Amino acid sequence: MAAHPVDEKLPALKMATTGLQHVAAMYAGVVAPPLIVGAAIGLTGTELTFLTGACLFTAGLATFLQTLGIWKIGARLPFVNGVTFAGVAPMTAIVASTDDKSDALPIIFGAVIVAGLLGFLAAPFFSKAIRFFPPVVTGTVITLIGVSLLPVAFGWAQGPNPAAHDYGSATNLTLAGITLVVVLLLRRFTRGFVKQIAVLLGLIAGTLIAIPFGVTDFSPVGDADIVGFPTPFHFGAPQFQLAAILSLCVVMVVSMTESTADMLALGEIVERPADEKTIAAGLRADTLGSALSPLFNGFMCSAFAQNIGLVAMTRIRSRFVVATGGAFLVLMGLCPVAASLIAVVPRPVLGGAGVVLFGSVAASGIQTLVRAGLDRDNNVLIVAVSLAVGIIPITEPDFYHAFPETAKIVLDSGISTGCVMAVLLNLVFNHIGKGREAHDVTHPMEAGEEIAAVH
Repeated sequence: MAAHPVDEKLPALKMATTGLQHVAAMYAGVVAPPLIVGAAIGLTGTELTFLTGACLFTAGLATFLQTLGIWKIGARLPFVNGVTFAGVAPMTAIVASTDDKSDALPIIFGAVIVAGLLGFLAAPFFSKAIRFFPPVVTGTVITLIGVSLLPVAFGWAQGPNPAAHDYGSATNLTLAGITLVVVLLLRRFTRGFVKQIAVLLGLIAGTLIAIPFGVTDFSPVGDADIVGFPTPFHFGAPQFQLAAILSLCVVMVVSMTESTADMLALGEIVERPADEKTIAAGLRADTLGSALSPLFNGFMCSAFAQNIGLVAMTRIRSRFVVATGGAFLVLMGLCPVAASLIAVVPRPVLGGAGVVLFGSVAASGIQTLVRAGLDRDNNVLIVAVSLAVGIIPITEPDFYHAFPETAKIVLDSGISTGCVMAVLLNLVFNHIGKGREAHDVTHPMEAGEEIAAVH
């Protein structure tokens, strides 16, 4: 009996190139949090490079846990794990409230360890929420994941620094457009292996095209060391402060909610639906990876939604491909020169490829919604309101500015708010008072006389 595509082992060259493609898709997301937090602390360039390498290294270890798995740990799906961006705001708040900045990272690391361990213990209970995620909910969440990621691609397309004079320049947008066109042409006119690595080839082509424009910066390669190791507790032994722990426990709940949605999304895409057991194992990998990450000076880890788009587009569903990507991440953590090669890719080039990747996630969500039964008016309302609520943080980032910082951790995540809204509305419309059949409810834009007619 042939192995499921998720468990398929591809030839070495194909495994390496497609694994590297996953790293290229998620690299910017992994390095952004340590750069932001490190800058807030005031780390030197050498320390900042060390912190970034540590986050790459721990992302690789967490990816191994998720894809290969041990015991009841790991969803064994093609998931890339890395530093969650949900923790950036709370971590910078911890930095701001710490008088001695040298204590900031030990306090953050202590909070991440406790949040990770508590999350690990809660994983089997959290996974029981699977019954609250029918297709109408998962389709809505998958669509929101794609829509929420698209602004990231648009930001990349404009350039790395919003304060720079060339941010959003015609040059940057042209490079993004060229990369997008190259990826589309490769997907349209090539076949087989070349078609599957179209994103990687597009990134290479875009980087080469950017050289004459002076956008490609090779200085990271020249400045990087050949060998480096994230020495355990390099910034000091972890410290445990209650306020910081509570703050990152909230982030852990948000992260687990998003990871659950991501696992459901990926399960649909690879045609191996994620059941309660799979979700529990996946959440254990997320939380254990987070708890171990501070040992090597890394932050909280979670599944990366942007790589779901790559799986959806390439149709390469092997978890061993993503495990190979994890090996590249570990290598980059141990060899800063290797990490710097990915850093050479200009941000606008990443933006052009990101449009395809993240748009593919949204398209997968729409496919799921089509199968969810949108001919039922209840489901139309669930999708309509949940999408609207989930899009609020994207279209109006300051919408919740008057709320407490702790609440904003959840509210500023469109994926989390849309997911919660979809689950609640599904309970109200499809579970509570199930005596009213779906056809007894009118379309939201129609009059209500049909109800009387039915009765």
